Amino acid sequence: MNTRETWSRIFHYTGKYKLYLIGTMISALLSVTASLVGPLLIGRTIDHMVIQGTVEFNAVFQLLTWLALVYGLGSLFGWLLAVWTNRLAYETVNDLRREMFDKLNTLPLKYHDNHPQGDSISRFVNDMDAISDGLLQGFSTLLTGVVTIAGSIVLMLYTSPLLTVAVLLSAPAAYYVARFITMRSQQLFRDQAEIVGSLNGYVEEMIGGQKVVQAFQFEDRSFAAFQVQNERLQKTGEKSQFISSLSNPSTRLVNNITFSAIAMFGGILVILSRITVGGLSSFLIYANLFAKPFNEITGVMTQLQAATASAQRVFKVIDEGSESDDPQAPAVLPPGQSTIEFKHVRFAYQPDRPLISDLNLTVTPGTRVAIVGKTGAGKTTLVNLLMRFYDVDAGEITIGGINIKNMTRDHLRGAFGMVLQDTWLKSGTVRENIAYGKPDAPLTEVIAAAKAANAHAFIKRLPKGYDTEFSGTGDSLSQGQKQLLTIARVMLVDPPMLILDEATSSIDTLTEIRIQQAFKRMMEGRTSFVIAHRLSTIRESDLILYMKDGDVVESGSHEQLLAQRGYYAELYNSQFDAQE
Repeated sequence: MNTRETWSRIFHYTGKYKLYLIGTMISALLSVTASLVGPLLIGRTIDHMVIQGTVEFNAVFQLLTWLALVYGLGSLFGWLLAVWTNRLAYETVNDLRREMFDKLNTLPLKYHDNHPQGDSISRFVNDMDAISDGLLQGFSTLLTGVVTIAGSIVLMLYTSPLLTVAVLLSAPAAYYVARFITMRSQQLFRDQAEIVGSLNGYVEEMIGGQKVVQAFQFEDRSFAAFQVQNERLQKTGEKSQFISSLSNPSTRLVNNITFSAIAMFGGILVILSRITVGGLSSFLIYANLFAKPFNEITGVMTQLQAATASAQRVFKVIDEGSESDDPQAPAVLPPGQSTIEFKHVRFAYQPDRPLISDLNLTVTPGTRVAIVGKTGAGKTTLVNLLMRFYDVDAGEITIGGINIKNMTRDHLRGAFGMVLQDTWLKSGTVRENIAYGKPDAPLTEVIAAAKAANAHAFIKRLPKGYDTEFSGTGDSLSQGQKQLLTIARVMLVDPPMLILDEATSSIDTLTEIRIQQAFKRMMEGRTSFVIAHRLSTIRESDLILYMKDGDVVESGSHEQLLAQRGYYAELYNSQFDAQE
């Protein structure tokens, strides 16, 4: 997307606020008109008192009264221009932010896996601010500039056509000087925006993992890596600012030379009685007004270029492909439990590196399925496909004979409760975090879910109990406590099917036994998938699947797999040999 396409798209958003846009244009027109009428009145005032002893005071006072009125109205409409421009800019950026946030919620998980969180935050905050600054500074400047240039040319021709030709000949020189500099600085602003996003991503990672950084004495190395990116940003920023800052003084130099030449030539015309002193004074003011927009535009070129680069980064996210649409006539799962089938499923995160080649699996209603295997075997991938975080490349997954692609994602995911190894809490109270999936749940149900998850005891010890607030990181809680809250969150929703991905990895052994008992009660009659590395927690599963290289290579009960003396038996025995 080039610069013209980028700004055309930005103005598409501003076009929705026609009232603000019309108000801005009218205010700009009247404000500039007042600034153009003023010099004409000043010239006539000078002509009424140019000869000593013949000052026409009545005419002078009358013209000064009109001049005060004109400039007063100009100031009023200049203020209205600033108000309308602010409203237009902030409403536009508000829409962009809303659309981008909505887009981030519809992007497939693949996008979030491949893009640093800090870079997304930078686009959402820093780049949006840059667009806002560009609209505020650039829009009003361009609008008033065009009207000022056109009006100045008309009034200069009215005052002195000969001097006007000299002024117009200088305009292309100022334009091409500014364009020459702008073309060389624009790419630098794009690079600067990219580096800012990368730097934000790195800082977000280091701050989020500060405990790990300090535990592994990584401070010096993290600072060295930060310094490399920070110096890149410094050099790129200095270079872009230096080059873009040459634009304003360069055009001012051209305009000042032109202004000086016109003043000298105009003085000769006054001597020859080709123009009055007041007319020359008015013309010089118009010449200055004519050059002023060029200087102002080149002065805000920095903001405009930064806004262009930032808008391109924002639109790149907005234009990303969303998840495929839900079917127009979606199927609905039958009540109760249903058979889950994987039929000749193939999947790869990268097209040239297949992970699952031909997976076939049938899980009957109410079965407790445990999935084990080495890291990278495809255990979590199986869950991602079942929840449609990723779609299969070939084959199909059915629940109750219905292809999961034929139902809405909300309906599908509402049938499962997920507890992951990585805990996620939002800023708010303990109660709000437990009731995240059921916001209208009464406190009694929230407490019952917390008790079932063995979280009630530590919650009551918090300063305000269930009304205790904490940030989204939940640093005031231990990892085990945070995991208990996520378990309570699922128990409150009470879904028909369960997915537990290392759900008790951060909990002590005694609490884990209690949680397993709670899960056992919860899994009664429910289809459940349990991913666990500690095999002692899955012995009682109805079906154990051992995955290797994306395929199920062994399946059966705990006793059956031990009797086979295969991969599962080797893994199980290695764990208990290590413990002994």
